[in-house]
Amino acid sequence: MFSRMKEDIDTIFENDPAARGWFEVVFTYSGLHALWAHRVGHWFYKKRWFTIARIISQVSRFMTGIEIHPGAKIGRRFFIDHGMGVVIGETCEIGDDVLLYHGVTLGGTGKEKGKRHPTLGNNVVISAGAKVLGSFTVGENSRIGSNAVVLSEVPPNSTVVGIPGRIVKRDGVRVGRLEHNNLPDPVIEMFRQLQEQVDELKTKVTHLESERKNGGSESHDA
Repeated sequence: MFSRMKEDIDTIFENDPAARGWFEVVFTYSGLHALWAHRVGHWFYKKRWFTIARIISQVSRFMTGIEIHPGAKIGRRFFIDHGMGVVIGETCEIGDDVLLYHGVTLGGTGKEKGKRHPTLGNNVVISAGAKVLGSFTVGENSRIGSNAVVLSEVPPNSTVVGIPGRIVKRDGVRVGRLEHNNLPDPVIEMFRQLQEQVDELKTKVTHLESERKNGGSESHDA
């Protein structure tokens, strides 16, 4: 147990340059507190003591601002950065070395029974405010951009941005680096192309009007 807790603390130092010391990490990192509380609640959940498990998760939610259902399965070296507003559903399955930022939701899309929340492969990063909704897999080594809404399967080694989420990088084919302040957005790109077409049409209309006026002037002079 203590070796696993040490691994959790080491994970924070590896992912957060603002972490200054183990005392600060242990006592001030809400993502760490939520993870440890989840492990306790998950133990009760597996023993089918569901009410106790939910009470633990709700107390953790009140204290940290992070809601992790005790039924969720979470792998090793999981890190929630900042964490406020993170929601992880009951049937979520999270692999190893996964990083979530604040405001992330791993949720369902309705009242369906059984597996209704996403599965995250190893080494997945989900940026601030992103929503991953439904029972599908986000492949390993994939990246979800800030505020993206992902509603369908994501292949491994992909970068997804936009609403709804669109793949903009896959298997090393670069479309743009995943930078939280400079993410490629296919919707914005579409509007940019439409604006270029509108500008081109305006130029043509202006040219035609000029020719018509010149033609009219010549006829009048004749």
